[in-house]
Amino acid sequence: FESKLNMTLLALHFSHYVNGVAKKHGEVSRRMFPGYTIDSITNGVHSATWTSEPFRRLFDAHMPGWRADSFILRSALGIPKQEIWSAHMEAKRELIDFVNSRYNEGLSYDHFTIGFARRQTAYKRPDLLISDIPRLLQIAERVGPMQIIYAGKAHPKDLSGKESIRKIVDAAERVTGKANVVYIHNYDIAIGKMMVAGVDLWLNTPRRPYEASGTSGMKAAHNGVPQFSTLDVWWLE
Repeated sequence: FESKLNMTLLALHFSHYVNGVAKKHGEVSRRMFPGYTIDSITNGVHSATWTSEPFRRLFDAHMPGWRADSFILRSALGIPKQEIWSAHMEAKRELIDFVNSRYNEGLSYDHFTIGFARRQTAYKRPDLLISDIPRLLQIAERVGPMQIIYAGKAHPKDLSGKESIRKIVDAAERVTGKANVVYIHNYDIAIGKMMVAGVDLWLNTPRRPYEASGTSGMKAAHNGVPQFSTLDVWWLE
């Protein structure tokens, strides 16, 4: 590889300061590139951008100033739970209406809804949830009907990522009734904002320690949506 230019080593060599985007990412990077001083500054998200309109109104009413100082959001624990639920259901109805209008899936406001949306690539394991469909249907039979909404694109040269999308689309055609699967095409920031606010659970399944930061769960949290994730990157903190 002596004739190849390694852009990472080039950047490390000429950079005055180097950091990973989570504590774990910093640790992994130091092992990958021994001899370099690599710090860590954990990524975050812009609160006002990723908070849905129902929660913006709720936060404005209970925590004035949160848009300028996101640290104020620590006071969200004092918001009455029924008001949080009402805001969540408003965001959920917007998402369900969007999916139903585009795909005529007949999704329900009342069914437990799981969301998974990001760049589709093998280490993120997007097809993990539908890897054992009989088991998935058994769970839905036992705990109640569920809806799984997927979105995201693969890099044009990422064949394994494209294969994961194919598996999910195939599962969507085979799973009906107790567990419905929908894949939203042409994923963009508008769809992403609807999904992190409108699902009941945000799913994150990266294979440790390949994720760098993975902040989508932070976006969900701004909308009262819990993240279910492997213990990797910022989630460890």
